[in-house]
Amino acid sequence: MLRGRSLSVTSLSGLPQWEAEKLPVEDLLLFEVSWEVTNKVGGIYTVIQTKAKTTADEWGENYFLIGPYFEHNVKTQVEQCEPMNDAVRKAVDAMNQHGCQVHFGRWLIEGSPYVVLFDIGYSAWNLDRWKGDFWEACNVGIPYNDREANDMLIFGSLTAWFLKEVTDHADGKHVIAQFHEWQAGTGLILSRARKLPIATIFTTHATLLGRYLCAANIDFYNHLDKFNIDKEAGERQIYHRYCMERASVHCAHVFTTVSEITAIEAEHMLKRKPDVITPNGLNVKKFSAVHEFQNLHAMYKARIQDFVRGHFYGHLDFDLEKTLFFFIAGRYEFSNKGADIFLESLSRLNFLLRMHKSNVTAVVFFIMPAKTNNFNVETLKGQAVRKQLWDTVHSMKEKFGKKLYDALLRGEIPDMNDILDRDDLTIMKRAIFSTQRQSLPPVTTHNMIDDSTDPILSTIRRIGLFNNRADRVKVILHPEFLSSTSPLLPMDYEEFVRGCHLGVFPSYYEPWGYTPGIYIVDRRFCSPDDSCNQLTQFLYGFCKQSRRQRIIQRNRTERLSDLLDWRYLGRYYQHARHLTLSRAFPDKFHMEPTSPPATEGFKYPRPSSVPPSPAGSQASTPQSSDVEDENEDERYDEEEEAERDRLNIKSPFSLSHAPRGKKKLHGEYKN
Repeated sequence: MLRGRSLSVTSLSGLPQWEAEKLPVEDLLLFEVSWEVTNKVGGIYTVIQTKAKTTADEWGENYFLIGPYFEHNVKTQVEQCEPMNDAVRKAVDAMNQHGCQVHFGRWLIEGSPYVVLFDIGYSAWNLDRWKGDFWEACNVGIPYNDREANDMLIFGSLTAWFLKEVTDHADGKHVIAQFHEWQAGTGLILSRARKLPIATIFTTHATLLGRYLCAANIDFYNHLDKFNIDKEAGERQIYHRYCMERASVHCAHVFTTVSEITAIEAEHMLKRKPDVITPNGLNVKKFSAVHEFQNLHAMYKARIQDFVRGHFYGHLDFDLEKTLFFFIAGRYEFSNKGADIFLESLSRLNFLLRMHKSNVTAVVFFIMPAKTNNFNVETLKGQAVRKQLWDTVHSMKEKFGKKLYDALLRGEIPDMNDILDRDDLTIMKRAIFSTQRQSLPPVTTHNMIDDSTDPILSTIRRIGLFNNRADRVKVILHPEFLSSTSPLLPMDYEEFVRGCHLGVFPSYYEPWGYTPGIYIVDRRFCSPDDSCNQLTQFLYGFCKQSRRQRIIQRNRTERLSDLLDWRYLGRYYQHARHLTLSRAFPDKFHMEPTSPPATEGFKYPRPSSVPPSPAGSQASTPQSSDVEDENEDERYDEEEEAERDRLNIKSPFSLSHAPRGKKKLHGEYKN
C-alpha cells in the first residue's frame, strides 16, 4: 500500500484524535463543489447524492453544495428558498446584483442539503476576461473551441467569486471547500491564487489522462511509470485540461482519491501522492426482517418482467420464472467500462447455455447514455400491445368471474361453454393475433443517432446476439439513465438494481468508485481472451445456481453492506477535513503527524465466509440442482449463517497499521 504522511493523534480511548473528536461544525462552513450537483453525468452524482444525508446530519445548516444551474434539473429536483445563513445570503445577493444568476434551494434527496447553483450561460459574457484572470493565476490558456473547458472556467470563476463573498461575511467562521474532479478545479486554483482564507480539498475520482489512455487499449496499469505525460496529453489535445487538473491537485491543501489503485495512478499522472483515501460508500437501508428486502427484489423484478413481456411480445417463448436479469450501467466508455469484454462473454455464455440445453434465459440490460432521437417505435408498440392485452384479460376476468359467481350461487357447476361464449373466444383469438410480429425484438429501446458506428450495436452485429428465439441470452441497450417518469421503463436506478439478479462491471479502467464485487475478473495480469473466459465462467456458474443459492447469496450481501455504509466510510472525509484545517489554519487547528500514513487507512475487508468467486462459494452453499423445486423446502438457518459472517468479518471501523517490511515498487502493486 502507499505510504505517506498522516496527521492523526492517538487519544486516550485508543482511537486517532480525528476519530475520537468531532470538528466544531458550529464554527465552520462546509462547501462541496461539483459539476454533478443536481446534474447526473456519471458516478460522482451518486457519490454526492448518497453521502448528503450523512454529511447533512453531521453539519446541519452549515453544509452547502455548489453546482451548475440547469432548468430541467432544478424543476424536478430542487425546492428553491431563501438562504438562512447570513454569509451565504449576502454572497448570493451580491452576485445577483452584479449581473449573475445564482439560485439557492434544497436538493430533494435524502438529507435535503442546501444547494447553490450558478447559471453558466447567463455569465458567459465574462468569459474572455476570466480567461485572462486564469492565465495570470496559473499560466494555463484554454482554447476557444473547447466548450466544456470554457464552461468549467465560468463555473470555477463564479465559485471563487462566491467563496470570496462568503469569507468576507463569515463573521469569524472558517470555511472548508472540497472540489470534486477537474471540472470544479478552476474554482480551487482561483481561490488559492487570490489567497482566500479557506481550507481546500481536491478529490479526484479518476484521472483525466488515465481515462484517455485506457480508452486507447494501452496496457495502462503495468506501464504507469513509463508514460511521457506531457506528450500523451498533447497528442490527445487535452493538454490544457490536464494542466487544469494538475494545478488543482498541487494548489489544494489536501489531495484525496477514492482507492489505492487510483492513488498510485494519481502519483504518476498528477505528480502528487494523495494525502487521504476516501472510499465511496452507500446509504444502506437496513430492514427489520430478512424477508423485507427479498420482497423488494420480488416487487421490482415483477416490474422488469412486465417490461420484458412487452419488449419480447411475439417471441416470449421463454419462462420468465427461470429468467435472470443482468445489467451494466455507467458512462458510455466502451472499453474502459468493460462493455467490450462483457458482450464477448455474453456470446460465449449463449453458446454454453444452448449447448447444455439449459432452460435458463439471461436478459441483459446496457444502461449507458448515448445520443438518440427518441424512443424506438417498435419498443413503444411492444409496451402498448402488452397493456392492451392486460386490459383485455382484465375485462374478460371480470365477466368470467361474474358468471362463475352466479352459477355457484345457484348451486351449479358451470359449463365452460356457458362461461366462455363465441364472442369471448373471438376476443381471445384477436388478442393472440395482435401479439404476432414478423421482426425480431429490437436490441435497443431508442433510435440511435450513430447507429452504424455505435460500439455496442456494432459488436452485437458481429457476435450475432439479435434476440433470436434460440438465443438463451437476450440483449437490450437502454441508452439513457433510468427514471421513474419514463414511459418505457418507469423505474429509478436503485429500484432497477434491486430487481435485477446480477450487476456486471468488468472495467479495465476502474478507480473502484462503486463496483466492489462478489466475483473479480483479472483485467491486469491476464490476456483479454483469458479475462473473457473467466467472466464467462462466472456468469455460467451464476446461471447454474438454484433460486435458494441466489437467496443465500443475496442475504449475505445485504448483511455485508454495512461495510460500505457512509456512516462508517464518511470518517475518512472527516479525516481529510481535519487535515486541511490543520494546514490552512495551523494556529487554530493543530495536528501532529504520526504513523500509519493516511493512504494506508482503508482496505476493503474480505470475510472468509464470503468467497470471491463462484468456484469457492460452492462449498458454502447447497449443490445446484436441475430440478430446483426439489430443494426449495430444504431448511436454511439464516441466523446461523449470519453468526458465521459476524465471526469472520474484520471490523472496518478503525485504521489498521500496514505490515512493515520491504517497500514495494509501483509495478509490484496488484489491481
